[in-house]
Formats: sequence, C-alpha cells, structure tokens
Amino acid sequence: MKRQKIRTTIQLVSMLIFPITLNYFSPYLIVQGSLEGVLAGSGVLFAGLFLFSLFLGRQFCSWLCPAGALQDVCAGIVDKPAGTGQDRLKFFLWIPWLAAILLGFVSAGGLKRIDFFYYTEHGISVSAPGGYAIYFAVVALILAFALTLGRRSFCHGACWMSPFMILGNFVKEKLRFPAFRLHCEPDRCVSCGSCDKHCPMSLPVSRLVKSGCFFHRECILCGICADCCPKNAIWLRMKPQSCEPRYLTASRRRGRSAD
Repeated sequence: MKRQKIRTTIQLVSMLIFPITLNYFSPYLIVQGSLEGVLAGSGVLFAGLFLFSLFLGRQFCSWLCPAGALQDVCAGIVDKPAGTGQDRLKFFLWIPWLAAILLGFVSAGGLKRIDFFYYTEHGISVSAPGGYAIYFAVVALILAFALTLGRRSFCHGACWMSPFMILGNFVKEKLRFPAFRLHCEPDRCVSCGSCDKHCPMSLPVSRLVKSGCFFHRECILCGICADCCPKNAIWLRMKPQSCEPRYLTASRRRGRSAD
C-alpha cells in the first residue's frame, strides 16, 4: 500500500493549496478570458490535461486534483456507490461550455495572448478575503455532490475537466501506443469483490477483470484495485493495450486445434 500512502499525501497537499490554485481550474475565467481574446491559465491547464491523458490516462484525477482529494475525504462519511446515470450529465454541461469559449474567441477576433496568471495576484488565486466566497462556493458544490450522490459524484456528473481526459483516453485507446493502463489476468481472479468495494469511482472492476480487457472511461488509474487484490490479478503498467484478451485467444487456439 506504499503507493496509496504516497498518492494520499500528494492529494492532501493539492487540497491544502486549493486557495492558491483555484483560478487555474476555473471554468468561468476561461470564458471571460476568451471574450477578451485571452487564453487564461485554466485553458492552458485543460489543454495540458488532454495531452497528459494521452500517456497517463486520468491519473491527474486520482493524484493531483484537489476536488478528487476532497471527495475521497467525503467517502469516509458517506461511502455509497455513485449512480451510473451521472456519467452523461457532465457532457451536457461541457459541450455548451466549450462552445461558449470558442464563440468568445471568435467575437474577440481570435486569440491575442496567453496569460497563465489571468485574474491572480502574483499567481495566487485567493489573495483577498472576498475571494474566499468563491472558494467556499466551489467547495460547497463539490461537497454537495459527494455527500448526497455517492463516491466521487462530482467527477462523474459535473467535472468540466474530466471530458478533456476522457477524450485523450479515447485517442490513446484507438492508437494503442504505450501508455499507463490497468492490465489484468482473469484466471487469477477469485471474485472476492475487494476491487469493486474499494474503487473510488464505483466501477464494476471485477467484471472488467473477467472480460480480460481492462478499460473504462471513468477509471482514474488510482491503482487501488491493484493494491487491494489478494491474487495480484490487476497491475498498473505502461505498455500498449490489446483489447483481445490473451485467455480468449488461447481458447480460440484450442478451438481451432479441436476442429
């Protein structure tokens, strides 16, 4: 569990410095900046998350995201699985929001400059007492999702950053180049359910293991399932993905031999 101790420590730091980094995650400031022809720091970060996900998947969500850290704390209070229907909600929010950004740049006559520290004070997001009103409003929104709708519900239903990484994951899986992924050995699985119980994203991990092809767009590659598996049936590794499981291939070979 050494990996999880390191991950939790990094998450704790990200949550503690959230008042400093808040504006770099802002969905509002990127729209406001686009109306001035300015690409704000959040826009740079979101583009970076897409590129990040091409090689590291959604590990940002499990290692560095302050909202994810806050939700994991909430899971100790309300530990119930998130509903599967929440996953689509963020796309209904994300698509018009993305369109508003593009229209903003069009109305401003295009991109004029990049300002990573847009609307920050020497790089600090909350530098005055009034800024904490926005900070606590964002925290309250995250808490409302996590404490009422289940584990990491904000990630599932309202996060405006995750679609960038989901898109990157889609590209990664289509191209099948080496990247961090969860891999599994179905024959080792004893259906103990430990992976399903501990998954912070409430995914059907054991079913994915049994399928022999471990991929889910909501997987954040935290590695908890790999670390809690008593039979080491799951592991995290950087390598190409093959969506034709080895055990199925072996079965087909046996079938051909029998024919």
